[in-house]
Amino acid sequence: MKILLSQFLEQHHLSIRQAAIMTGVPRSTIGDIVTGRVSPTLATMEQLAAGLKTTISNLYESEYK
Repeated sequence: MKILLSQFLEQHHLSIRQAAIMTGVPRSTIGDIVTGRVSPTLATMEQLAAGLKTTISNLYESEYK
């Protein structure tokens, strides 16, 4: 599964800093997820989805949506 966080942020005109403020996830963590350096935990994806007011499935590319 591909993480679509960078596309989501771009579509909603959000910076990594803004996303960090909205979600409580550190800027460095979001940056690492966006660049593909780390694979986020489910807890982190839940926190991102809640703060960005979306579902986790909107942050992943999957054939099972």
